[in-house]
Amino acid sequence: MTEFDPTALHVSNGDATDVPAEQVLYWRDSLHEGPVPAVGPEELRRVRADFLVESGVDDRAEGLAMFAERDQTLEAAKDREYVLWFEADLYDQLQIIQILDRLAGLGVPAERITLICIGEYPGIARFGGLGELTAAQLRELPATNACARLTPAALELAQVAWAAFCAPTPEGVAATAATRNGELRFLGEAFDRLSREYPSTRDGLSLTERRVLAAIAGGAEDAGTAFVRAAARETRPYLGDTWCFAMMERMARATVPLLEAAPSLRLTPAGAEVLAGRADHVTLNGIDRWIGGVHLRGDWRWDEGMETLVRSG
Repeated sequence: MTEFDPTALHVSNGDATDVPAEQVLYWRDSLHEGPVPAVGPEELRRVRADFLVESGVDDRAEGLAMFAERDQTLEAAKDREYVLWFEADLYDQLQIIQILDRLAGLGVPAERITLICIGEYPGIARFGGLGELTAAQLRELPATNACARLTPAALELAQVAWAAFCAPTPEGVAATAATRNGELRFLGEAFDRLSREYPSTRDGLSLTERRVLAAIAGGAEDAGTAFVRAAARETRPYLGDTWCFAMMERMARATVPLLEAAPSLRLTPAGAEVLAGRADHVTLNGIDRWIGGVHLRGDWRWDEGMETLVRSG
């Protein structure tokens, strides 16, 4: 195993990963859900805490205090080294660029930041994350190609990507999706997946919404089964069941519902029409949703034919 400075701060995506280090900071926030506007750290903490509490997912009842403690811990180590342990999926890639943007703002040079990031592991057919690995397997990662000391170019790319994600319009998202960088090698792929969460020009559905409806049309009779089947379609699953269930509830409670939940899950006639591409979810029900800094109200779409984001209307 590569030896890190014993004073280094290790940062990872969640408590399920048993990072082999003295001090570990877990970065808990589902940035792909809810508003992430281009504001300063203090204001962003408030925005994110309010959103998570209002969404009923602040299961630890930590609220704003958790974000404040997290940011203070990150800043307190600014004269030390950082080791980041993350994965290839959208959830993790957004966390990585937020952390790197924050470290750049603190003046931490790239050469004091090491990134360990994997999207697969030998012998695991469908890799789900670092939490699947044993302590021994985790200790081996620093000696593999998954481990890289960052360069200034990678740190700059992370800043550009974070700014694009937080911007009020999504023009920068496409540019980030097209980037290729050896250290942030999963970033472009993640931003391409992010783009597909915008409502499609085909039916007004995000890719996740369409996969959920398809799972139910295919026989999934309960929310848990629909979530599992939709997640199985993902190259790199990133969405937790809580957020998926909330998505199903929105579709069931829409002005023109796409789902019926009782006695078992099934598509409504409108849902079947939307899934078939003969009706449009946004046209029927409107949209009021945040993706990063973009407050979606029907003005941006994912163009299925051109595979790019376009302004609608």
